[in-house]
Amino acid sequence: MLTVGLTGGIGAGKSEVSRLLVECGAVLIDADRIAREVVAPGTPGLAAVVESFGEDVLAEDGGLDRPRLGAIVFADPEKLAVLNSIVHPLVGARSRELEEAAAEDAVVVHDVPLLTENGLAPLYDLVIVVDASAETQLDRLVGRRGMSEQDARARMAAQATREQRREIADVVIDNDVPLEELARRVKDVWAELVRRERAARRPAQE
Repeated sequence: MLTVGLTGGIGAGKSEVSRLLVECGAVLIDADRIAREVVAPGTPGLAAVVESFGEDVLAEDGGLDRPRLGAIVFADPEKLAVLNSIVHPLVGARSRELEEAAAEDAVVVHDVPLLTENGLAPLYDLVIVVDASAETQLDRLVGRRGMSEQDARARMAAQATREQRREIADVVIDNDVPLEELARRVKDVWAELVRRERAARRPAQE
């Protein structure tokens, strides 16, 4: 098994890269998806969030009002740290369960938005960073996701810098390119991941 940490700034195109890697054959463990699961209605995670931030962060159906909570935490680093202290341990435990269930020869890609910020690079055999210019990130967030420019800039500022992410990268996928070129780059990276996974297993097989 080869474990890969995949990260990138908001709007850099990390989700598209993860989708392409799955098409190639990767086993994807999506930290964002798990983060939603661990604060679903009725979970201890949601109860802890409400205890810290109040019932105003609940939607009418009893679930988490993510836009409201996001507006609170991304404007205040201390509140963001509180939220992370609740969610991250729960996400880590579930991610380990899913990794242990993968096949012995799998390439397991952990899609982790805050991999750099939380110092998680040592947990993986290899780290891939999806990189894009700040201008490209802003254009995608405002144009495709419908964020206000102020909200988009606040979320970008709450994350690690491009330089900090690139410092921990074993592989950088530059994504200031059309989708067709991105797909080609991801296929090249996938070939390298498969080669590394096979090389890591070979001594045990001989």
